[in-house]
Amino acid sequence: SNVVGIVGPGLSRESHVIAPFSEAVGIPVISYSATDPDLSDKYAYPNFHRTIVSDFVTAAALAKLFIQYNWTSCSIIYQNDAFGTGGANAISKAFNNSRLTVSQMIVFDIATSTIRGDLKSLLTNAATRMVVLWAESLYTALI
Repeated sequence: SNVVGIVGPGLSRESHVIAPFSEAVGIPVISYSATDPDLSDKYAYPNFHRTIVSDFVTAAALAKLFIQYNWTSCSIIYQNDAFGTGGANAISKAFNNSRLTVSQMIVFDIATSTIRGDLKSLLTNAATRMVVLWAESLYTALI
């Protein structure tokens, strides 16, 4: 074959599928927008590369923003795939390392396009008024 590499895919959930394939056939895969921190594991994904930073970098910047404005906690609404879960976990780690609090993590199920629980009630009863929405624009419109 004359294929020397794969550019793409764009989504983290797709990259988790393509990366093992690229290793099996011995070619690199380079994603331009997959940000899931798990894809940085060179033992699990030795042929995966990206041109964009991992969500760990974005999460650290978000924690710094919270500190700058003296915000101490947030709720996270995230989509339940590699991008959403990876990003939400990165934010949670960055907040924990910065002594900030994630008061609740609310899952948006992309298969059913629903929130697990009543969103209005979850946010009204939350210990914080800050909400981080970690979802693709397609799902943001549905939330």
